[in-house]
Amino acid sequence: MAENTDVNAETGADAAAEAAAANAEPDAEAAIDWDWAAAEDDDAEPRTELRTDVPHPARMYDYYLGGKDNFPADRAAAEQVVKLIPTVQDAARANRRFLGRAVRYASGLGIRQFLDIGTGIPTAENTHEVAQRLAPDSRIVYVDNDPMVLSHARALLSSTPQGRTAYVDADFHDVDAILDAAAVKEMIDFDQPVALLVVALLHFLPDSDEPLALLDRYKQVLAPGSVLILTHGSSDHSTQEIKDAVESIYKAGGITVATRPLDEVQRFGTSGEDGWELAGPGVVSINEWQAGAEPVSEEDLRLTRAEVGGYGLVAVKKA
Repeated sequence: MAENTDVNAETGADAAAEAAAANAEPDAEAAIDWDWAAAEDDDAEPRTELRTDVPHPARMYDYYLGGKDNFPADRAAAEQVVKLIPTVQDAARANRRFLGRAVRYASGLGIRQFLDIGTGIPTAENTHEVAQRLAPDSRIVYVDNDPMVLSHARALLSSTPQGRTAYVDADFHDVDAILDAAAVKEMIDFDQPVALLVVALLHFLPDSDEPLALLDRYKQVLAPGSVLILTHGSSDHSTQEIKDAVESIYKAGGITVATRPLDEVQRFGTSGEDGWELAGPGVVSINEWQAGAEPVSEEDLRLTRAEVGGYGLVAVKKA
């Protein structure tokens, strides 16, 4: 399930400079600082058992992206989805491109703090790579509770010398554990704007988990000028038969999938007592979201809403 794309337009000198910065290689002389923080000392080992005999959404997503950090159970379930939705791998890649555009947009607003919950297995163009390419002093805290994500996070993710990255082993449901984590307290100043990323996560939470209420608890602590970056799977442009079949595949592996219509996804962005405004075009197919001067990619332009199967949004907290 994926999202996002940009709108072709004249970009001018500023846009060209932004695009050049986005594609620039990191300073070759900059030392790599392996600052991928471990969990708390009493929580050094993953709390969740690594089950390789049942599919896992993060590993299935890794398979869609062409990664190798997955097991036969993940590949078997993912292949069933691919047979139903042959473009699901294109959709997953569109989701990653959305993440890049949204992070660059947040960075352009001056945001230098990113809290990425449900980050998934590290791959190309992770949040810290995108953010620190534009602003090397950016600080990123990743949160996930999958033991495979944890093991790769410690080994693979790095930071510029000017910035920092950290990892918190926790579940989105446990709001207090995340907000009170030592790495979050040390690296995130909630008196300043923060980018909260909840990408391709909430469609794995059923309504009984009250995902809107959970998300609002995170949004409440953010300072004015903060942004929410969110993508969510939807069946608005699919058939009921495909929707039911995909949900059955995930359910057989013990995974809940709750695709939601546009109006419900929009509530994730605009809810909150403090007031939130949608940036750019609002809530649109992941491959259609664009804000600022960055041009849309040809890959995204070729995708239809049905092929993408999800919505993306960026919302800004009012001053």
